[in-house]
Amino acid sequence: MARNTICLWYDKDAEAAARFYAETFPDSTVSAVHRAPSDYPSGKAGDVLTVEFTVAGVACLGLNGGPIFKHNEAFSFQIATDDQEETDRYWNAIVGNGGQESACGWCKDRWGLSWQITPRVLTEALAAGGAEAKRAFDAMMGMTKIDVAAIEAARRG
Repeated sequence: MARNTICLWYDKDAEAAARFYAETFPDSTVSAVHRAPSDYPSGKAGDVLTVEFTVAGVACLGLNGGPIFKHNEAFSFQIATDDQEETDRYWNAIVGNGGQESACGWCKDRWGLSWQITPRVLTEALAAGGAEAKRAFDAMMGMTKIDVAAIEAARRG
């Protein structure tokens, strides 16, 4: 296990989530699945208790802790994309697998975890500052999935 990890709480589907992330994002793997040695409040001996995995190079531990805690937008993975094709691929994988769209490039996977699918052109426009950043920001505010061509047009004015 990595020295520093992000622990993500799941009801009971940590392994399914980890395998989905490993299939969807580059530099993502499932490295270990650990089963409970005895019964616990939300499971039984032998159930998957934790899953060690990596999402886009970030070490994570999925904990099947039961339904007590839910994911929310206070935590999200931000995935930088190079073009519309890559943006569409990740967005469609998450939303099309039982997830839901949100605003400004955010979506949730079927387990309730939030994702920001963010084209680099948007990040670059915002970093440019001034009128260019304002135009790109204003364009983004009306979007669900980010439209790269629309952001590029906004940058140019």
